[in-house]
Amino acid sequence: MKQLRITVAGQTFDVTVETVGGTAPVALAPAPVAAPVVAAPVAAPAPVAAAPAPAAAPAGAGTPIPSPLAAKVVSLDVQPGAAVKEGDQVMTVEAMKMNTVIYAPANGTVTSFTVKPGDTVTEGQTLAYIG
Repeated sequence: MKQLRITVAGQTFDVTVETVGGTAPVALAPAPVAAPVVAAPVAAPAPVAAAPAPAAAPAGAGTPIPSPLAAKVVSLDVQPGAAVKEGDQVMTVEAMKMNTVIYAPANGTVTSFTVKPGDTVTEGQTLAYIG
């Protein structure tokens, strides 16, 4: 079972995905309006031993933005050093011919990206830092 937080047309949903007999039923429940949309502790993904770890960010680099799924990086939509607000589009990834937009989890400045367009990323891998 996997829990995800998805935002569609400005509304946030907590989604539980369970694979049963080759099907994947999805239960949707609106998230509380006051809840911040952050990628942190919904459920810590299991560590992937075969995946190379991204380079460590310098101390004080800020909040990491993890990948919500295994995908390929399509574009970096802001430059390092850009000021962003919570919910601003930061980058786009693609999985199974569907683009997924990655949004800023908090207000701040994009201090660095740990990936570039064309890179393949794993679920939970840090994509960027916001300070």
